[in-house]
Amino acid sequence: MVNLIWAMLALVGIVFAMFNGTMNEVNEAVFKGAKEAVTISIGMISILVFWLGLMRIAEHAGLLTKLAHLCKPLVRRLFPEVPADHPAMGYIVSNMIANMFGLGNAATPMGIKAMEELKKLNGNRDTASRSMVTFLAMNTSGITLIPATVISIRMTYESSAPGEIIGTTLVASAISTIGAIFIDRYYYWRRTRGGKR
Repeated sequence: MVNLIWAMLALVGIVFAMFNGTMNEVNEAVFKGAKEAVTISIGMISILVFWLGLMRIAEHAGLLTKLAHLCKPLVRRLFPEVPADHPAMGYIVSNMIANMFGLGNAATPMGIKAMEELKKLNGNRDTASRSMVTFLAMNTSGITLIPATVISIRMTYESSAPGEIIGTTLVASAISTIGAIFIDRYYYWRRTRGGKR
């Protein structure tokens, strides 16, 4: 559906440009946009490789394991239906850590694996379990300590202080995560109070 929407937007834009005689501007924008996309991608690759490399070093040094152990009490409270030794718990913690460092691209595969494991726990039903809903809320709002991807984009566009957004990103993402948890718990409470588990 999204592909259809994008195709329609492009088609409407081209037809509009043809009738208004602005095809030269459209061609210029297409080539300029393509060039910028490549520039941003290269910039993002460099920063992602850097942070993924640091995470790999931290993993081999045992820092990620220690961080995962620190997070597990909180994660177990957020996901009480998931057994502590279940593979889903490891994927959830890994996803949260990757999101904390602003590595959304690296967090996605772990998020998909976490959802697959949560679906198995849910008996492979098509309806989402409480844990699946909570994980989606947490993954979407995800608290971010270092917004690596955004810093990379700011560096590509030669920002004078690309890291100055760290503080505001931390505050904004913390508020959104707390809000997501409260909303998730409120709707779970409402559903269980109505007897619909």
